[in-house]
Amino acid sequence: MAETAVLFALGEVFQILKEETNLLSGVHKDFSDIKDELESIQVFLRDADRRAADEADANDGIRTWVKHMREASFRIEDVIDEYLRLTHRANPTGCGSLVCKIASLINTLIPRHHIASEIQDIKLTIRGIKERSERYNFQILHEPGSSSRNNTRETENGRWCDPRLSSLFIEETEIVGFEGPREELFGWLLEGAAERTVISVVGMGGLGKTTLAKLVYDSQKLTSQFDCRACITVSQSYTVRALLINMMEQFCRDTKDPLLLMLHKMDDKSLITEVRQYLQHKRYLIFFDDVWQEDFSDQVEFAMPNNNNGSRIIITTRMMQVSDFFKKSFLVHVHNLQLLSTEKAWELFCKKVFRFQLDGYCPPELEAISKDIVRKCKQLPLAIVAIGGLLSTKSKTMIEWKNVSENLSLELGRNAHLTSLTKILSLSYDGLPYYLKPCILYFGIYPENYSINHKRLTRQWIAEGFVKSDEGRTPEQVANKYLSELIHRSLVQVLNVGFEGKVQTCQVHDLLREVIIRKMKELSFCHFVHEDCNTAAFGITRRLSIDTNSNNTLKSTNNSHFRAIHFYEKGGLLEPFIGKLCSQSKILKVLDIQGTSLNHIPNNLGNLFHLRYINLRGTKVQALPKSVGELKHLETLDLRDTLVGHLPSEINKLTKLRHLLVFHRNYEAKYSLLGFTTGVRMEKGIKNMTSLQNLYYVDADHGGIDLIQELKMLRQLRRLGVRRVRREHGNALSAAIVEMKHLENLNITTIVEDEIIDLNFTSSPPQLQRLHLKARLQKLPNWIPELEYLVEIKLALSKLKDDPLQTLKTLPNLQKFGLWDNAYDGEFLHFQNGGFLKLKRLDLSRLTTVNFVLMEKGTLPSLEYLTMDRIPQLKEVPSGIKHLDNLKVINFTEMPAEFVESIVPDNGKDYWIIKHVPLVSIHHSNGPKFFDYEIRTIHSSSSESYAN
Repeated sequence: MAETAVLFALGEVFQILKEETNLLSGVHKDFSDIKDELESIQVFLRDADRRAADEADANDGIRTWVKHMREASFRIEDVIDEYLRLTHRANPTGCGSLVCKIASLINTLIPRHHIASEIQDIKLTIRGIKERSERYNFQILHEPGSSSRNNTRETENGRWCDPRLSSLFIEETEIVGFEGPREELFGWLLEGAAERTVISVVGMGGLGKTTLAKLVYDSQKLTSQFDCRACITVSQSYTVRALLINMMEQFCRDTKDPLLLMLHKMDDKSLITEVRQYLQHKRYLIFFDDVWQEDFSDQVEFAMPNNNNGSRIIITTRMMQVSDFFKKSFLVHVHNLQLLSTEKAWELFCKKVFRFQLDGYCPPELEAISKDIVRKCKQLPLAIVAIGGLLSTKSKTMIEWKNVSENLSLELGRNAHLTSLTKILSLSYDGLPYYLKPCILYFGIYPENYSINHKRLTRQWIAEGFVKSDEGRTPEQVANKYLSELIHRSLVQVLNVGFEGKVQTCQVHDLLREVIIRKMKELSFCHFVHEDCNTAAFGITRRLSIDTNSNNTLKSTNNSHFRAIHFYEKGGLLEPFIGKLCSQSKILKVLDIQGTSLNHIPNNLGNLFHLRYINLRGTKVQALPKSVGELKHLETLDLRDTLVGHLPSEINKLTKLRHLLVFHRNYEAKYSLLGFTTGVRMEKGIKNMTSLQNLYYVDADHGGIDLIQELKMLRQLRRLGVRRVRREHGNALSAAIVEMKHLENLNITTIVEDEIIDLNFTSSPPQLQRLHLKARLQKLPNWIPELEYLVEIKLALSKLKDDPLQTLKTLPNLQKFGLWDNAYDGEFLHFQNGGFLKLKRLDLSRLTTVNFVLMEKGTLPSLEYLTMDRIPQLKEVPSGIKHLDNLKVINFTEMPAEFVESIVPDNGKDYWIIKHVPLVSIHHSNGPKFFDYEIRTIHSSSSESYAN
């Protein structure tokens, strides 16, 4: 991580040398000298980082050297930030007079001198670090895959270093939970195409990929079906030449072929030719275990001929990209190995802990605490085996078991029984490219079991400077790519996916999180304060995460040196802490206070000059101070579900702001489409915020035509929400939206139910994916059927006379469709054969005139979720539902009594229509609030439940 810290520091220096043309006298050369020194050290840092992390190789001197290099990099970042803040103070906005400028220079004289001194000291420190590096004989390391260094080397005391070897030698009787995956792999290996085929087992470290694959590879089912076999461990450091020689040695092990003596003398081309010739007429099985290099396929492809003999290649990998790369030239089957079921996790635990005593059964007095320990393993096989191995050595007493359970995180760091677990999980972190390491460490900032919103996370990465935009892509797009990489490397678990397949929430496995927290402490990345550990941060820790409502912790924390502060607890007196923060902090970039009890933001918020991300979502904050206009670097301002209803005009000075998210939703009141969500009033000058990508929801009636015309200048918008729109705004709003070529999400809501809005676009927004129109329409706009990228549309209050289904049924990518609150004024809704081919969710709500819904066979073939809510005239269940084979969930809410009675199991006359649907819910309102419902569930053909 010292390498990462230095790269960030170098990036900061490059940026200031490039952009700051009026550097203080002498400072330009000093920064240039620092850049040169960092570049000369950088090439050795990967070796230094590796040796510092390798407990078997490092000594205290190396670790200290790396620590000093990291701290020097932090100082460089800090001094650059302080310099930028100082120059802003010396040249304040609106300070044009000579007297004003002289006063500003005098006020900054002492800080300027301090910065110059600090830079000189940093130069001396770096030179000293560089001189000391020579005594440690650091090497220049190449990228993984090109080094010949053996990962399975022995240490000086003769112990094996690679904890993965044991997976190759597990007895079949010890294996639990692989019955289904094993049979699937057997099917791919023994059946199917004669073409050369790759079977890839993918998953996070510790899932048992190698154990499963080796179990299948060694099976008697396979040994007689292939002419030759080889099992090769690849790992992160290998040479293709060594792999091929190893392969041939296994092929010819029993033949004493003289060819083996010649292999080491062959050049690469001759070696590949020899392997191809040997395999050309054979049915071969090759097992490449633990592949990390994305382009491994290209490296080995030509050695393995496609001879149509049913040859098979097995690979295990943590990285989905490895499997995807094989698809260029091979037929590929991928098995995503999953965590064990709860039952299999318990079976494995008992087998490991009690196999030599108690007949493999857990004694009753230990069952509750044992199941709690298994729960903490989160169904990860390696964790269960490792912790089970530890417990098998302990006395079978409640005290011993409880001690392990309560101190599991400490045991991971110090207990020899768990070394293999922590090393295997750490390998995934160690193998990451430098730009992904701080990104995965950020997961440790969030509390255990926290469901992390991907936009919140990636915006924080951007604010921290972890994400660099490249040519043609925004930082948000690059950050999403980073997250995808971490997911495909099996490090991040996806919790929720939107209907269109995009990640919504994610987290890391709890045990990987423990490894991350250890890394965070070692690297001074973050200090995590929670109920069980509320000690104050120490040293130069860069971030603070607080998951406790202890006021003592808040009072004792010195927050001047943090770059990010995160709160996850509702309690505690935050106002004094935030006030002190605004007075003292000079380098803060991220402030996340979502969901806390904060009521007030201090007037000196603008002192946080470097602040790029502030999240006040779900707090009781009612207003922002005018000093918010001083936050020149602010990129994200999240005010969702706060009480802020009006933004000061100074907000319009924030030309770097990309995400302005502000609204309040009233879940406590009865349903009202127009009253449920309230937006924010903004003042004239919004046109200056040209970096905005997200703006929702702004009230149109406050600024009127002038405000809407200014929206035309916001041409980077991806998402726009406008509320309280009047009829006279229609033309201006249409003209503004036509200029937004990147717009993906548009939400327009009228001021009152009967206000007619004409949206006469001269051309449709070319990238639009989501459209919500809640307004009276004279007719459905002609540009809507032209939206080829549209995945979601919701119409409400429209009172359309013509059935909109006939116009919308051919939209090629539509997946979610809602007709709400009298969007249609007719009696008959007709879903025709061949329409809505990709639609997954259909929501028909509060349609007071509809009395019949016809669904022809062949319509809605992909539908999974159907909602029918308050359609009082609809007395019969649409019989076409019986043809919707992919339907998973139906929700019926406040439907007529005869409608509900007709689908009751056993005696309902229309029960046959919906009985194939796994989950059918009947909702009845039982209170004044939005979510006050009594729910009755009908389980028909399956007990499986689905989330809507």
